[in-house]
Amino acid sequence: MKFRKLNLIEDKLVTTSDGSHTLFSLKYNQHFHNTEDGGLSEALHKHIIPAFTYFQDKKELNILDICFGLGYNTFATIYYILKNNLDIKINIYSPEFDFDLIKSLKDFTFPKEFEEFKNIINELSNNQKYEDEKIKIEIFIGDARKYIRTFPKNFFDIVYQDAFSSDVNKELWTKEYFLDIYKICKKNTIITTYAISTNIRLSMYEAGFFIYESRPTKRKITLAFKQEQMIIGKYIDMELKKIRNKESKALFDSFI
Repeated sequence: MKFRKLNLIEDKLVTTSDGSHTLFSLKYNQHFHNTEDGGLSEALHKHIIPAFTYFQDKKELNILDICFGLGYNTFATIYYILKNNLDIKINIYSPEFDFDLIKSLKDFTFPKEFEEFKNIINELSNNQKYEDEKIKIEIFIGDARKYIRTFPKNFFDIVYQDAFSSDVNKELWTKEYFLDIYKICKKNTIITTYAISTNIRLSMYEAGFFIYESRPTKRKITLAFKQEQMIIGKYIDMELKKIRNKESKALFDSFI
């Protein structure tokens, strides 16, 4: 994801189906967002709405956004809270490897829904952090695997698992990675992700998570929890999956 100059980024600007813009990553040879779903729509329906449906009465939430990228998940979270007049404090922590990308965000063409908090986008682009009485955001420039190990146990309420796909970014989808995630999740944490492949679900399951499935749009998503729950999603029996799909295996660091 190395874009050294803004004009390089603009050359790769892509308009998605909901009218919002995304980028095509030269490093990973993938779009940052599904162009058919749309950047804003994908963030809302695959991450924010499921997470905030699950947590309806919390007054403060710690959120891990893997990884920051263009910031759609973080910014859509702010947009959702403002739009619905939610009385809640959010603390968002997000790793991102590409410092040049973060520095360019103040010049990126975001959807009009984000205009109300353009000051937050600018502050993050310039200083990688923002804080007021209701919103705290920290962007860590560096290795996501190392970053998540700096947090105490039972810290996060929500994890937006939105890294590039396991085809190109396997280190953020392995069993060992999810074991680290498990440690820093609270007992009622929700993990949201677009990834639905059996091997990724097995990585999460073998790290200790219960696996659920939802279809907020025409595409399915995966939801993962430390404990069984009946609030959102359809339960997926991963032991049965292993019996029926004997060739499917969890991903491991040794595969990288």
